[in-house]
Amino acid sequence: MSLLLKDRVWSMEASTAKRGVYPLHGFKLGLYRLPIKLEDPVELKSIHDGLKKAFEMDMYADRIYATYRWKEQNMDDPDAKGYEQVNLSVTVEIVTGEVVDIIYQVFPIEKFGDPNWVKDYRKKADHFAKMVIDTILRNTILADKMISHLAKSEKIPELAAIQRLEELTPLAKIVLGAKPKPVEAQDDVEEDDGEIEIPDGAKPGPIDVDYKSKIKPSAVYEAPEHTIKTWGRKGTSNGIMGVWGEFVSVDYDICIADGGCLEACPVGVYEWFDTPGNPGSEKKPLMSKEPDCIFCLACENVCPPQAIKIYEAK
Repeated sequence: MSLLLKDRVWSMEASTAKRGVYPLHGFKLGLYRLPIKLEDPVELKSIHDGLKKAFEMDMYADRIYATYRWKEQNMDDPDAKGYEQVNLSVTVEIVTGEVVDIIYQVFPIEKFGDPNWVKDYRKKADHFAKMVIDTILRNTILADKMISHLAKSEKIPELAAIQRLEELTPLAKIVLGAKPKPVEAQDDVEEDDGEIEIPDGAKPGPIDVDYKSKIKPSAVYEAPEHTIKTWGRKGTSNGIMGVWGEFVSVDYDICIADGGCLEACPVGVYEWFDTPGNPGSEKKPLMSKEPDCIFCLACENVCPPQAIKIYEAK
C-alpha cells in the first residue's frame, strides 16, 4: 500500500457509499480525502489531459476518472488447449470541490464475466488503484497543492515538502509533460504606454469565457476592500485594461459603462471607477465587493455589450 494511503484509506464491504458512489454488492471501496481545493476548470482539464498518455481518462462535471486496464491469461501459450484471457480494469474517481475525494472500487471478478481462474485479482486491482492515485498526486496540479499543504501543515521548507510527497507516493509512475508549468506573467504596469497600440473604440463583445487560459495574469488592483485580480492589463493609462475580477469578471475593453450592472446588482458588488483614456469608456464598474456576489447573474444578463461573466463558486 502506498504510504500516502496508509491509515487514511477505508476498505469496506457495503452496498452503498457516500458522495454519489453506487457500487455493486460485495465491492471493496478505497476512499482518500485530500485537504486541498480543486475547482478551477482549467486545473481540472489539465489533470484530465495530462494523464491521457498513462491512463484512460474521462471527465464529467466536477469529477475526473482515470482507468487502468490490464490483461490476465490462464497460461502462457495462447495456442494451447483451454487458453483463456480476460481484460480487467480499475477506475479511480477524483471528486473535486472544496476538498478532493479520491475513490476507487474493486468489484467482484464476476463483473468481467466468469474468469474465476484469475489469481489475486483483488490484490492486483487494489495495487493498481493505489498506483493510479500516486501517479495522479505526483504528476498533476495536485502535486503543487499537496506540496503547499504539507509545507504549511508540517511547517517545513518547500524542498522538504517535495521530498515528503515523493515518500508518500512510492507507487507513482512519472508521466513526462503531464503537468505543464504555467508561465508567470510579468507585471505590465511598468510598460511604456507609448508603445502600446490603442484600439479605436470599445472592443466588440462578448467576453471570452476562457480568458484565464488564454491571457496572462497581470498586476492586481488594490481596491479599498478587496484585491482584484486582472488579466491582460497593459500599461498605466487605461489604454488596454483587459479582464478584471476572478469570478465577477468584466472585460473592461468591451465595457461601455452603461451602468446597468450597478442598478441590477442586489448586493452592491460594483461601484464606479474612473478610467480616463480607455477607448470604451472613461469610467468602469469596479467589483470592489466581489466576495459579496450571490451569483444571481443579474449583471451578466443586463450588460448590453456582454462584457460580464460570473463564475459561480462551488
